Amino acid sequence: MLIIVGLGNPGPKYAFNRHNIGFMAVDAIIHRHSFSPERQRFQGLVSEGVLNGEKVIVLKPMTYMNESGRSVGEAMRFYKLTPQDVVVFHDELDLPPGKVRIKTGGGHGGHNGIRSIAAHIGENFRRVRLGIGHPGSKERVLGAVLGDFSKAEMKWVEPLIDTIASEAPLLAEGRFNSFANRVHLALNPEPPKEKKQPPQEKGPATGQENGDS
Repeated sequence: MLIIVGLGNPGPKYAFNRHNIGFMAVDAIIHRHSFSPERQRFQGLVSEGVLNGEKVIVLKPMTYMNESGRSVGEAMRFYKLTPQDVVVFHDELDLPPGKVRIKTGGGHGGHNGIRSIAAHIGENFRRVRLGIGHPGSKERVLGAVLGDFSKAEMKWVEPLIDTIASEAPLLAEGRFNSFANRVHLALNPEPPKEKKQPPQEKGPATGQENGDS
């Protein structure tokens, strides 16, 4: 069993904030894979479903970002799971827009939602870091993360979220690297490789290529 957590702030005014990309990601998983309607539980919104035969709980803490750990800890203890059974989707300033990286454990990197979860369940949970880019200076960070994605940004946000939903079954299989690679390739397709032409044979006497006069 897996708990997939999306981080964000509750309420319509935050819905399209860069800080809420975790909510956007798990909402897409819920809709793509026909999870149950959300209900209030564990100080959050919970939806249940199945990915590749594995039961999955999607949790969106409604505690506001800074207290996300209260909700995650309550759910994890109820289901008698470990931090390794928890996967958290969150925004990441230190990655370029649209980049996805997965890691287990480590510090919070200044992210208050991750800080709170680590305080409640320990550091050894998986984080799916969704790059939103850094505004350039520390003074601009708060305004950037609590600002809405622009129309131009939605051109990469929408395909990113759609691909995350499509590839989510890999998370239930424990294939986290495959998940990250497939998301990357979907958004950054490799150019087709040019076929190498076999070298043409030279004429035996003149050195001219066969077929030339």
